[in-house]
Amino acid sequence: MRTHRLVAGLVTGLVTTTLSTSTPALGADTAPALDYTINVDATGTGPAIDPAMYGVFFEDINRAADGGLYGELVQNRSFEYLPVDNGSYTGLTSWSPVSSSGGSGSIATVSDDARLNERNRTYLKVTLTNAGPGTYGVLNSGYNTGIALEAGKAYDFSVWARTDAAGGTPLTVTLHNQDGTTRYAAPVQLSVQDGAWRRYTGTFVATGTTDAARLAVEAGGDGTLRLDMVSLFPRDTFKGRPNGLRKDLAEKIAALRPGFVRFPGGCIVNTGSMYGYDAASGYQRARAYQWKDTIGPVEERATNANFWGYNQSYGLGYYEYFQFAEDIGAKPVPVVPALVTGCGQNRAVDDDALLQRHIQDTLDLIEFANGPVTSTWGAKRAAMGHSAPFGLDRIEVGNEENLPDAFMARFVGFRDAIKAAYPKVTVISNSGPDDAGTTFDRAWELNRANGVEMVDEHYYNDPSWFLQNNKRYDSYDRSGAKVWVGEYASWDNKLSNALAEGAYMTGLERNADVVTMASYAPLLANIDYVQWRPDLIWFDNDQSWGSANYEVQKLFMTNVGDQVVPSSFTGAVKTAQPVTGAIGLSTWRTAAKYDDVLVTSSDGTPLFSDDFSNGAGRWTPIAGRGTWTVQDGAYVQSDTAAENTMVKAGDESWRDYDLSVKATKISGAEGFLVGFGVKDSGNYYWWNLGGWNNTQGAVEKAVNGAKTTLIAKPNTIETGHTYDIKAQIRGTKVTLLLDGQVWGSFDDNAVTEPFAQVVTRDVAAKQLIVKVVNAQDAPARTTINLGTGARVMDRAQMTVISGDPQELNTRTAQPIKPVTSTIKGVAPTFTRIFEPNSVTFIRVQTK
Repeated sequence: MRTHRLVAGLVTGLVTTTLSTSTPALGADTAPALDYTINVDATGTGPAIDPAMYGVFFEDINRAADGGLYGELVQNRSFEYLPVDNGSYTGLTSWSPVSSSGGSGSIATVSDDARLNERNRTYLKVTLTNAGPGTYGVLNSGYNTGIALEAGKAYDFSVWARTDAAGGTPLTVTLHNQDGTTRYAAPVQLSVQDGAWRRYTGTFVATGTTDAARLAVEAGGDGTLRLDMVSLFPRDTFKGRPNGLRKDLAEKIAALRPGFVRFPGGCIVNTGSMYGYDAASGYQRARAYQWKDTIGPVEERATNANFWGYNQSYGLGYYEYFQFAEDIGAKPVPVVPALVTGCGQNRAVDDDALLQRHIQDTLDLIEFANGPVTSTWGAKRAAMGHSAPFGLDRIEVGNEENLPDAFMARFVGFRDAIKAAYPKVTVISNSGPDDAGTTFDRAWELNRANGVEMVDEHYYNDPSWFLQNNKRYDSYDRSGAKVWVGEYASWDNKLSNALAEGAYMTGLERNADVVTMASYAPLLANIDYVQWRPDLIWFDNDQSWGSANYEVQKLFMTNVGDQVVPSSFTGAVKTAQPVTGAIGLSTWRTAAKYDDVLVTSSDGTPLFSDDFSNGAGRWTPIAGRGTWTVQDGAYVQSDTAAENTMVKAGDESWRDYDLSVKATKISGAEGFLVGFGVKDSGNYYWWNLGGWNNTQGAVEKAVNGAKTTLIAKPNTIETGHTYDIKAQIRGTKVTLLLDGQVWGSFDDNAVTEPFAQVVTRDVAAKQLIVKVVNAQDAPARTTINLGTGARVMDRAQMTVISGDPQELNTRTAQPIKPVTSTIKGVAPTFTRIFEPNSVTFIRVQTK
């Protein structure tokens, strides 16, 4: 791995130039420089840039809320964890019994009429049988390695409790290490008075710093003690707010200066039941996120089974989201369910009364955000501590629905009701979960037909896709719906991923008249609870760090500008290569059998055939997963839990060939994965039939393990049916046939542009911001022509992020950081060598 160079770059010039003394020379092993020219019309004016163009998308994934941004230090504080949330859960998850001085008793979680309230349905019952001075109770382990404490800081404890002991029950609350030998604060002493639920509070001041403390709540005497909502909060939350946010995480988000906060999801919005958390629905978990569940006193808020596999407390709710957006100067952009599920569930809810209830809930939400204190929901906002409106001016209905017709039928109902009551609120639709395909095309067709104001596009792809699609929005209709790129990322957190995203962002800015909002996703990830990567900010229970992607996003987000300045460039690009490689067979949580594999060249010459009559000796496992055997003359993969079980055969140099195979689904969740152009376990194409829980087919291209969807359409695979699958590869073009009918085709002929640029104008500062991404291993020797009318100062501020493209920021080391310097030699025409694998921003001062 190359040493990361903290560089200010190199300047050569048509005028006299001076280098920063901190600028190192390019290494001897650096590839020869490539030549580029950037032509700028410095006096011209392009599209205005929305002040809220770049924002953040918060979804409770990877423990982003509980155990993350939400400041609560106690895990499972209300004993609501259930197996429906996660198969490993019980009501005592993260809790264990503890005793001192010979104390004794028993603990159990209970859901009965003695509960705190109807929505907080489970509590802890402690049966005390102490003798003498003994105490007995429970110990909480917090998140990650434990509860993080910092010496000298205050921590506020609270608990709801009741007792049947006639003289009350004494409580001793302590913070100590796992075995109780080290205390981190003086104990808090409380007395539970009687049989009524009451809230008891106390404060610790930490005497030591640790990331592995435990919270112990122990009771003396005998009788029955009931506990609920056992809470420990740092006093030092973001902006000092009670029930507040973890300070270091909130500050890292605020440092991005986001123009908006999209919340609360994501898949947690458009999955699960659309019914309420009440007796009528049986208090069911696994519900779509519904905003009214999340406001009011925290002990009265509902709980839920989070789509991503854990319990969600709703301690961080809609009021807190609105307050956070305001605190960081961002617009709030809530997302509400449209009663069509996505994220692999893909069903429409046909219940008109329920639809009307959700539409009314959305109207109530806008009143909660903006209504006067004399209104019903404005009064509830004021009662929570915020009498002034939050200024909501845009709202999204739905998220990544794979059923565009069903979605649009419901979206129009929401949109029309919102516009009738709040005509100035922008109502945002979406285009499904992919950047292309039949669902995407149909969604856009419906959005155009229904006059939608703004459409949210989502896509996660490999870095090469971002380098090939810089011009994606150049051809979009300038008079049509605006675009919000609400979720996007390339599949890793290396510098190479961040640079690919940065190159793509230059195209978003250049098309600011179409793309008015954009947000990387996901935002947060707790390193010990990861369901999705990449992520922008990583953390554990006491530290946080920005990824390489974070540093590049921050550079763009804090140097946006007000207007696009017309510019263009010339220079080297990379042309597409023919689809070349061996063949592969795979499955995903499915048992399937394959037979009669045949590969022929384009002229019909046989290259490979296998009917498995002689075993499967010609196939090599490359994924290292699954159970492959030959059964009854077919090649069978029988493990229905394994994901990506690819085996490979043939020659990696094959090109211009036909592949045919017979495939039969035996059982499981999905269908078939038939590979072509296979190089190794991270580089291949595969035709995914019956993917996404047997709802969709697609061709995906993997590059270094990161996949991009090339085409996609609805598709279901029938168990027991034998399918004839055929792929015809000709150069960069591929045609796919299913049971003799053309299923789809694509041409993987995109040009890769590792060099990208855009120029914007900061009107107040009277500066041109020249933004250049060089996402390749060669330096880019670049002539920058600002135009004959340009009048600029000799000095400019330059910020550079560069390094080894495979480098990551981690808890222990963050080598990918920006370096800012002052350079000389800026003129209407000057030449600059941009570092390999770098992003450079130059703020040129105009006269």
